[in-house]
Amino acid sequence: YQRRVHGAFQGGSTTMFDKPVVVDCRGHLLGRVASTLAKELLNGQKVICVRCEGLVVSGSLTRNQIKYKHFLRKRMNTNPKKGPIHFRAPGRILWRTIRGMIPHKTKRGAAALERLKVYEGVPPPYDKKKRMVIPDALKVLRLKPHRKYTWLGDLSTKVGWTYQSLIAKLEAKRKVKASAWYEQKKFVNGLQTRAAAVVAGAAPAPAAAPAKAKAAPKAAAGKAAKKH
Repeated sequence: YQRRVHGAFQGGSTTMFDKPVVVDCRGHLLGRVASTLAKELLNGQKVICVRCEGLVVSGSLTRNQIKYKHFLRKRMNTNPKKGPIHFRAPGRILWRTIRGMIPHKTKRGAAALERLKVYEGVPPPYDKKKRMVIPDALKVLRLKPHRKYTWLGDLSTKVGWTYQSLIAKLEAKRKVKASAWYEQKKFVNGLQTRAAAVVAGAAPAPAAAPAKAKAAPKAAAGKAAKKH
């Protein structure tokens, strides 16, 4: 994904791509992926984020839970229904984080935010599309191995999100289907490779065929002589 973005900037275009990009958020740091996607959305790129429950927040689960409890205390004194709204789902937490990095009260920012879609798990039709990663936001590249971290799905479950087990079941089913599809794809690719090899080696085959045909009568004549 990062290479594609750099290639677009080298072309000198003010917009990114008309084709939507599906980003697999598992194993990415929340803030880093949000800042990268906010810039792309403002440049005109359509982005679909899947597996948002696999996002990572630096710090232990207890620490992040305490911070979120402080956030839940922030509300309007006279009418709490007017905001701020405290989202519990991982996808909506990512959406709200990106919204904070976009001037969403302007027409440009509102249009950018409409280009973003967030999902827990990988719902269809995105389960059959190529998913990209953002190297600059990966936990394994940006967080030291000894540092503590929290899965966003676990944090959401602690603060009121109730669909973690359901998403896990759906993901297990999806992975079984994806594994079967991949095995079938490998089998078909193997057949195509063998067929291409046979076609490539078919040219010298006619020259060798007549020699075998001539050898057959000699063997038959030898057997006839032995009988006599």
